[in-house]
Parts: sequence; C-alpha cells; structure tokens
Amino acid sequence: MDPLDIARWQFGITTVYHFVMVPLTLGLGLMVVVFQLMWLRTGREHWLRMTKFWGKLYLINFIMGVATGLVQEFQFGMAWSEYSRFVGDVFGAPLAMEGLFAFFVESTFLGLWIFGWDKLRKSVHTACLVIAVAASWASAYFIIVANSWMQHPVGVEMRDGHPVMTDVWAVLTNNTALTAVPHAWFGACSVAGGFLVGISWYHLYKRRSTGVDRIGPDGRVLVGEVARGGRDATDHRVWLTSLRIGAVVGMVAFAGTAATGDVQGKLMFEQQPLKMASAEAACEDTTSFSVFSLGSPGSNNCQDVTPVLEIPGLLSFLAHSDFTTDVKGINTLQPEYEERYGTQLPENPLYGERSGVAMKYSPDMAVTYWGFRLMIGLGGISAFSCLVALWLTRRGTVPGGVWLMRLAVFGILAPFAANIAGWIFTELGRQPFVVAPNPSAGAADGVYMFTAAAVSPGVSGETVLFSTIALTAVYAVLAVVEIALITVFVRGGVPSAMPQLARESHDDSDGSSPSRDSDDVLAFAY
Repeated sequence: MDPLDIARWQFGITTVYHFVMVPLTLGLGLMVVVFQLMWLRTGREHWLRMTKFWGKLYLINFIMGVATGLVQEFQFGMAWSEYSRFVGDVFGAPLAMEGLFAFFVESTFLGLWIFGWDKLRKSVHTACLVIAVAASWASAYFIIVANSWMQHPVGVEMRDGHPVMTDVWAVLTNNTALTAVPHAWFGACSVAGGFLVGISWYHLYKRRSTGVDRIGPDGRVLVGEVARGGRDATDHRVWLTSLRIGAVVGMVAFAGTAATGDVQGKLMFEQQPLKMASAEAACEDTTSFSVFSLGSPGSNNCQDVTPVLEIPGLLSFLAHSDFTTDVKGINTLQPEYEERYGTQLPENPLYGERSGVAMKYSPDMAVTYWGFRLMIGLGGISAFSCLVALWLTRRGTVPGGVWLMRLAVFGILAPFAANIAGWIFTELGRQPFVVAPNPSAGAADGVYMFTAAAVSPGVSGETVLFSTIALTAVYAVLAVVEIALITVFVRGGVPSAMPQLARESHDDSDGSSPSRDSDDVLAFAY
C-alpha cells in the first residue's frame, strides 16, 4: 500500500472541501460590506436587513472555513514532513504574515462586528466589518503567495539541499502570485454573485407562489404584504435588490476572471509548458486550440487522443498573443524535461520502492484537459445565467415557474464548481513536482522537488489510510452541519437573522418597540 497515493488523496479531499468555503467567504464578505455601507449612508431599512441576513450566512461559512482550514497545516507534519523541511525556510514568512497580519486581525474585528450591534457607533461598527473583510482578502493573498512559489520558485538559493529565502520581496511580488491573486478574487466574487441570485430567486418565487406578490395588468409586480414573518414590501425589496446586485457582480466577476485568466495562462505556457500542453491534449507542436477531443487522455498516451474540433491559431493566441507561433506539444517537451531532470527517479532512500522508476513529466491529461474546460465552461454558464436573471426580473419579480426556481437555486453550484475545477487543474497540473522547477533559472539551480520525495518517510500506507478515512468522516459530518445550518437560515429568510421582525408581525405585544439586544447579535456565535 503506497503511502504517497493515499497521502495525495487525503490532501486533495481536505483541501478541496476547505476551498469550497474560501471563495464564498471572500466574495460574500465583500457583499455584506457594501450592504452595510449603503445602510450607513442612507439609513434605509432594506439595506440593514440585507446586511443582517447575508451577514449571518457569511459567518456560518466563515466558522466552517476556519474549522476545516486548521487541518491543512497539521497535514504538513502528518504525511508531508519532507515537503515541510524543503519549503519551511521559504513558507515561514508568508504563512506568518497570513496568521499575524490577516487571520488574527480578521477574527478580532469580526468579533467586534458580531457583538457590536447597538454597542458601537454605526461608523465604528461598519469599520470593524471593513477591516475584517479586508484582512480576509489579505489572508488569501499570503496563501496564494506561498502556493505560487511552489508553482514558480523565486527569491531563493539552494544551501545544503534546501532552498533558503534571500529576497522576501521577490517572493511577495512573484509574477505568478500577482496574476493568481486577482484571478482568485474575481472567482470569489462570481461565487458570491451566484449565491445571491439563487437564494434571492427562491424567496421572490415563494412570495409569488403564496400570493403575497401578484402580477398586474401591465405585467409588472404588485408588491403585497402579510402580517406574519416580516413579509412586507421591504422584504420584497431586499430580495430583488440582492438578486440584481448579485447578477451584476456575477457578470463583472466573470469578465475579470477571463481577463486575469488570460494573463495567467500566458505565464503558465512559459513556466509550466507541460501543464498547458496536457490541458490542450497537444501531443505535437501546434497552433490550434482543441475544443473537444476523443479517446483516453487519462492514459497519458498521445496515441489514444484524437482531436475532434479545433480552432486554428487560438492556442497560439492564448500562449503568445499571435496566431502563428507554434506551441510545444507533449512529445517535444517530454524529452526536454528528461534531459534536464532525469529519465528516472533518483536512487534515494526518500523514494523507497519508487527509486529508479521511469519518469513521466506530463500530468494527468484527463484532469488537466477537462478541468480547464470545466473551469471556463461553468464560469461562462454562471455569467450567462446572471444576465438571464437580470432580464427576467426587469418587471420587479421572478417568473412563477417552480422548475425555473429550482434551476436558479441549483445554479448556485456552478461558480463553486468552476472555482474547484480551476484549483484542481492548477495543483494536479504541477505533477510530478510538488515544487515545480523554474525554467528561467536553469537546471543547475536545483530548486524543485518531486512529489514522490515529499511524503513522510516513516509513515506507512495503513497509517495514512486511517487518517484519511477519519478526516473524510469528520469532514462529511461538518458538511451536513453546514448545509443544514445554511438551509435553515435561508428558508427562514430575513427573520432568521432579525427575529424581532417575526415578533412584530404577531399582534401579541404591548405595542412597545421590540428589543434590539440579544436578537440583534448573531445568536449562533455564542
């Protein structure tokens, strides 16, 4: 039982699950900041309700993200101790900055925001949220800096077989990171946009299906009110405003991811050419982009891949911004990598039984090929659905069809899946390296590490399998908890975040103003 394969599955399972939380935390946090700033500026009730409702969902996701993210650091010592030794002198700086300058600041000011309702001045309370969300975006920057160094090592020199940082500024301004960071930020905004659209569509549909809102003779909505559950005219405005803002954000975010993705792709052609050749199933040098190929790309055998539909010149444009320059294919690049990094894994105790195994430098073709297309395709579908949502709600509400509502809710998953596909493509496309070599530095530089050397040498396959099963089971429970929490609060609507609205709608009070103490504090934070 090979511990390497199991360790990779373990890290993949836990990382992908944690990454589901990350873009929603980043994107939804920004949306809540906008809503609270608008409430601070205008004092209008619907902005306050939007802040409270979406803020509660933001916090649920944030808490789960923290819980699942802690395991990532533990895994460096559990199954990847050799990797930790190799990158430790480099990763120390960005990860320390992430913990001290980002995570601690984020948690502190988020706590002030949670418990500061009606205790802090409105401007100070809003500033706490702004600082917390800005810190979360800074946290993402530092994490991506560390990851980008694995994709493109810079600012180091080799000493005693380990890279030692010599230029922290080069690490922090790595061109790979400077393109990956805005790409990830835009991806997070696309997730938040789809989240707002799907949930808001559900509530507007519920208002229509229960007869609260009706369609007038001119085809425009007639907003109604009922004396229960806070389903008044302001409630309608909450959902319509949220939906339309989410749709605009989703479309702008897709344009941003496309633009930054183009820059990022050009860098990948320079820094990791085999990753991009595999993503295109390009076996021979070519200028054509493969829209669709048949065969068994998972075998990494070029003889099993047959392009069905290609666009001449497009691959050259993606790589070189022209339509005529050939892009190197797998059959050209494989010998080049073998010449620089060897035809076999070195004879070294770190590799165990894998020592001397013939090297295949191209990553899994099926994962990179379809991951690249899913990332782009699902992102485009999400943006198109946002455009459709804007058009269909131009008269003030959503259509009455239940299947269209279900499609809108299900569509929340599309930008999530696009982000995950992009992350998997980026990480698995780096194989067989855990730290990819920098082509511009030359082979003599030696700053690279095979994944086969990164796994902990003293850990058996059975041990890693046990921890994988245990972590997967815990994460499965956490997934059920998060989905259940979000479902309960989404179905409850704004009153789930502002219980006084539900009380006000019942005529059993003495007519005095509702209490704004504990109900205004997000209760689950206790």
